[in-house]
Amino acid sequence: MLTTLFTTYSENSGAMSNLTTSEAFFLIIAVGIIGFIVQAKLKNVFAKYSKVPAPGYMTGAQAAERMLQAHRITNVKITHISGELTDHFNPQTMTINLSDGVYSSNSVAALAVACHECGHAIQHAEGYAPLRLRSALVPIVNFSSRAAFFVIMIGLVMTASTSSQIICWIGLGMIAMSAVFSLVTLPVEYDASNRALDWLESSRILRDEEAEGAEIALKWAARTYVVAALSAIATLLYYFTLVNNRRN
Repeated sequence: MLTTLFTTYSENSGAMSNLTTSEAFFLIIAVGIIGFIVQAKLKNVFAKYSKVPAPGYMTGAQAAERMLQAHRITNVKITHISGELTDHFNPQTMTINLSDGVYSSNSVAALAVACHECGHAIQHAEGYAPLRLRSALVPIVNFSSRAAFFVIMIGLVMTASTSSQIICWIGLGMIAMSAVFSLVTLPVEYDASNRALDWLESSRILRDEEAEGAEIALKWAARTYVVAALSAIATLLYYFTLVNNRRN
């Protein structure tokens, strides 16, 4: 089934069939450069809005607590973790983990990040479908991302002595799961940001200028996930051309 899918696609898509392994490799490099630029811009944006105090000097932890209370979520704890931009919501421990620059900071950037993570907690409480799908994919992606390269290499070695490429296509399918995971992550992250911004504005915690700063910070954070998705797709294309060109 997987072999038929990839073979049919390569035969019907001229652009894909004509893409060389070198071109796909340079595509990975190009996406990597874009990712570096986006990460640098993200750090600059957060550095800028980390110096802008929020009205009332509310900290990130306090904002997260208030947002959870406003949505009647009582089973999620706010905790402090070390690191920079390591903030995340853990559905297994039901904790929102805020980093050094967010937990006790009263900046616009801190409130934006803290409330974004609350957005994930609210998604979890509401059974938000993309989040449920992403959570279901986590164990699959964790396994496939580790094993895919070795499966494809074994498949390529076997292709030299046999005409079957089924192992290669299995490896490609495993890499494709990472691409699917990255794509599913996009609506999850954008929705969490929208929930954070809507609450920060409706609760009047941030004024117009501060709310605009929070929106800019979260938009650049979301763009890192777009780059991650592009990188996963570029990697899939690279290995596809590697296998497809070996077949031809």
